[in-house]
Amino acid sequence: MSTNSATSDDDTPNGGDESGGGPDEVEARVGLRYTLKQVRQDTTARVGSYIVGFMTLVAIFAAFDYYVLNYAIAEAVLYNPEADPEQVRRLLPPVGMENQFGEGVIEHPLGTDHRGRDLLSRTIYGTRIAMTVGFLATAIGLGGGTVIGAVSGYYGGWIDDVLQRVTETIYAIPFLVLVIAFMTAFGRNLTFAMIGVGITAVPVFNRLIRSRVVSIREEDYIEAARAAGVKDRNIIFQHIIPNSFAPVLVQATLQVGVSILIVAGLSFLGFGAQPPTPSWGQMLSASRAYMLPAPTFSIFPGIAILITVIGFNILGDGLQDALDPRINN
Repeated sequence: MSTNSATSDDDTPNGGDESGGGPDEVEARVGLRYTLKQVRQDTTARVGSYIVGFMTLVAIFAAFDYYVLNYAIAEAVLYNPEADPEQVRRLLPPVGMENQFGEGVIEHPLGTDHRGRDLLSRTIYGTRIAMTVGFLATAIGLGGGTVIGAVSGYYGGWIDDVLQRVTETIYAIPFLVLVIAFMTAFGRNLTFAMIGVGITAVPVFNRLIRSRVVSIREEDYIEAARAAGVKDRNIIFQHIIPNSFAPVLVQATLQVGVSILIVAGLSFLGFGAQPPTPSWGQMLSASRAYMLPAPTFSIFPGIAILITVIGFNILGDGLQDALDPRINN
């Protein structure tokens, strides 16, 4: 009997644990390391992270050259994206192509705009505006929506009613109308554009986090924290929000792409970055009068917006798959 028992134990890995892993493996399946591993193994998340990472690096380079070096690298390698050139060659096509304004030249690989400025340089440096506004506006919406939703879902009652009615009022107003009204009241600059776009994102995160908080506020570990005398503030920020954050992270990734689209639309309407600052939306607005004679003027900033937004959407879908326990199990 002892021989059979020993054989049975030896046939089962880890001393007879049929699950195939001990406590260390269970811990690994719920930690940050395991989450990052799942993201790396998901092809969709990996492709999205490559696109977002590349655009973020371009934005960091453009911001460094703008704020620290005052376009020194741009002038040394390409052209200043804001200054009008000394020799104006308007609406040139990309190199290797020809239109009624002339042939493309190697000095301007993507052609020039209606003022003779280099399109490649302006498209690269327009990344700074798009990524900065996208991340900061999403951070405003994420922070405000998470706090409001967590407090509302945790306390319930009249606090929940008041906070939800306020956010529903914001949600009921078309976001573009709300942002334009906000900028009209406070100023037409990029700072107020970011704040306005961030405010429109608050209801999205609020509804998401509140639904999660309502589902976990009666869990045993929350009741244990209350019984131990832990303050409500600490329960909300140390227990409830961290355990509700996975879907919020996915939504934040998707929201960055939405914010970039909104800011591009605002710039197109003249409410975002003001000329001569390079902005994808402002470049599209300037190209409206030249769609037929110089179609490439509008194509490249449009492609930049498309690639960036698709990158964030792919990353968000990949994160959702990687963080969904039903798929992982």
